[in-house]
Amino acid sequence: MQCRLPAVILVSLFLGTTAAYSSRADTAKGNQLAQQWCANCHVTSGSRAGNVQEGPPNFPTIARTRTGDQLRAFLSHPHGAMPDLSLTRAEIDDLVGYIETLR
Repeated sequence: MQCRLPAVILVSLFLGTTAAYSSRADTAKGNQLAQQWCANCHVTSGSRAGNVQEGPPNFPTIARTRTGDQLRAFLSHPHGAMPDLSLTRAEIDDLVGYIETLR
């Protein structure tokens, strides 16, 4: 029983942290960021834009295949062919919150 208590506490803290991200996300700002920084390469909504290149995953697919924490980690570090956006934590939360609305 003593070994389970720390594990239960850790899981509770993790779940509480995850819920805190989504509760403070501003999805309207996230949508604005998506249009400003992401829409040149990604389809950022349910409809396909005419000038979007083939290849990068669309946001609805990303929303279905990645957790919020995976998205936060991905957006926190420069990666691959994407530009280094240098997003703040609040902007990452907003963008992740918006992407999660597309599930």
